[in-house]
Amino acid sequence: MSVLSRLVCLAYFVEVGLLLLVVPWSTFWDRNYFLDLWPAFEAVFRSNLVRGAVSGLGLVNLWAAMAELATLFGMRRR
Repeated sequence: MSVLSRLVCLAYFVEVGLLLLVVPWSTFWDRNYFLDLWPAFEAVFRSNLVRGAVSGLGLVNLWAAMAELATLFGMRRR
C-alpha cells in the first residue's frame, strides 16, 4: 500500500476509535432513534456492559491505529 492510503487508513482508525470510545458515555447514546422503535432493547443498550463493550471496540481501533503508525515509521526509516 502507498503512504497516502496508509495515512487514510490511520485517520479512519483514529476517528472510529475515538468515536466508539466517547459516544457510549455521552447523552447522544441515550437519544437513539432505534430504541424508540424497539423499546424491548432499551435496557440492553443502556447497560454499562454494552457501553463498555463498544468502548472496548474503540480501544481496539486505536490500537490498530498505533500499529499502523508504527508501520509508517518503519517504512520511513528504510
